Amino acid sequence: MSTQPIVADRGEFIDALNRLRRGHVLVKVGQASGGCVLDGGVLYRSYGPLVRYGLIDEFKNPQGFENASYYRLTPQGREFAERACRAWGQRPLWQRLAVRLAG
Repeated sequence: MSTQPIVADRGEFIDALNRLRRGHVLVKVGQASGGCVLDGGVLYRSYGPLVRYGLIDEFKNPQGFENASYYRLTPQGREFAERACRAWGQRPLWQRLAVRLAG
């Protein structure tokens, strides 16, 4: 029996939270892995946990592309992002590098 991690790529996840809390918008353009873009970078694994835990919510963007979905942090997501990014920044550099290497 194999179990999948709650957050498959913790480095990407914390980067996504950091960009979202700065006001960037996540744009979902497809269902496949890599179908999400945030601040010019592709998200491969973070979209699922962000939605599943209610950290982001879709909003209507009348000036956006027709088949794209747009997401921002929810109020609870913003609180979580603040705490998570603060805790991430307090970790020693070697731990942050190890997490990025391990996923």
